Formats: sequence, C-alpha cells, structure tokens
Amino acid sequence: MKGTVKTVKVLALVFMSVALLACNNTSQEANVQTSLVEQIQQRGVLRVGMSTFVPWAMKDKTGKLIGFEIDVATRLAEDMGVKVEFVPTKWSGIIPALTTGKFDVIIGGMGILPSRNLKVNFSMPYDFTGMSMVAHKEVAAGFNDLEAFNRPEVVIAARLGSTAVTAAKQYLPQAQLRLFDDETQAYQELLNAKVHAVVGSAPTPAFQALKYPDKLFLPLEKTFTREPIGFAVRKGDFDTLNYFNNWILYVASEGWLRERKMYWFRTRDWEGQIQ
Repeated sequence: MKGTVKTVKVLALVFMSVALLACNNTSQEANVQTSLVEQIQQRGVLRVGMSTFVPWAMKDKTGKLIGFEIDVATRLAEDMGVKVEFVPTKWSGIIPALTTGKFDVIIGGMGILPSRNLKVNFSMPYDFTGMSMVAHKEVAAGFNDLEAFNRPEVVIAARLGSTAVTAAKQYLPQAQLRLFDDETQAYQELLNAKVHAVVGSAPTPAFQALKYPDKLFLPLEKTFTREPIGFAVRKGDFDTLNYFNNWILYVASEGWLRERKMYWFRTRDWEGQIQ
C-alpha cells in the first residue's frame, strides 16, 4: 500500500513537471509569435511615432516629412522589407501613445533617461546630442554664460516633455520656465522678445541664430550637456530590441549613420527644401 502511495506521488510530481514545462514552452512560443518584428513583417508596415523639430524631422515645401530621423526610420523599414508610416505625436504624450499601441517604435531624437526607461525599453544609442541655447539680442544683451541666465527675472522657453526641460531645471534652477507643446512656438516666443532664450537640442538653436541673425545669437560656444539617443519600444519584447540593436550596429559600421548625420547636422544643403 505504501509503495502504491509513493508511486502515485512520484507520478503526480512527474505530471506536474511535464505540465509546467509545457506551459513554459507554450508561453515562450506565444512570446515568439507575438514578437513585434514579426507583427510588422506580417502587417507590411512599420509605424513610427515622432514629433517635428529641425533638422530631426520637418516638412518640406510639399508637406513631405524629411530630416535625420525620417531617413533613419525609412532605412530601417526598407531593411525590414516593409513600408514606413509616420505618426506625428505631441512630445509630451509620445510615451503614453507608444505604450498604448498607437505605433511600434519612437524614432524621434529621444534621449535615453532613467525616468523614461522605467516606462519603455531603449535600444543602444544610434546618436548623441546635447543641449544648446539661443538668445534674443535685445532682452539678453550681454549674457554670455549659463550663470547670466540663471536668475529669477530670466524667462527660458523649452518644449514640454523634452530633455531640454530637464537640462534647464538642472542648470538654470533660478530662471522661470515657459513650456510649449511645439518647439516652433517656443522659437516664435523668442523672436517676439517674450523670453530671454530657448533651450533645445543641438543644432537647432544654432540654425535659428543663423536664420535670424538680426534678432538672435548663441550665448554659448558649445552644448552644455551630452545625451545618448535611442529607439524606444514597449517593455517585454526582447526579439525586437535585439533586431534594432543589431541594425544600429550594422548601419553604423557601414558609415551610413555618420553620413546622414553629417548631411543634416553639418551642412545646410537641405535648407532649400523647407519653407
């Protein structure tokens, strides 16, 4: 009798182990089946969340999107054998839009921050940027370093939800911050002399200073931060992250990323395409 009971117990343990293993395999198979990379290939379209700001992403005279990030996303889609669909989204709500499935990936000059990484996964960096500043010649006359702007009476403009806000709070804690959903609004506020300066990702502030030399100037020679830029994807999809990381390694090693960065950030050859 005791032997029978023992045998039953052993068999029960074996069955439980087999069942757990089967569940594990089923779970793994489900994860593979639901991989975003496979979904994109089946769908035939890569949906990219982005926001417009020069020269990362902007509209040309015909309304077509152009820019560094547009080139990156387009090349990624081509290498995946699919079409690309851009989903313009306000920067302040772009991470919630990703997590709720409005698009597959954010490719929009997004800085890799610990606070963001709690909500999304990031690829390895495919670029590095830094914060720069452009100021108004009249209201910020004589301001030539960060300390000059770090005063209670100084008003700084930045785009809502961007790392420019983080940088401004860290380096200019005493200044007033005025935030805008669209970076264009921030620069218009500066041109109207309603703020002292705009903090934004390089090289946009420098472009604005070149575009409006009679009104704007660069108070700093270089960027005052350095931050890695990555693709953002939803949590839990490691196959997709693995593909994106290896794709970045590939296009970086062939020199394509560097060539595109040089074109959009070191030349003005594209300026005639935009309004």
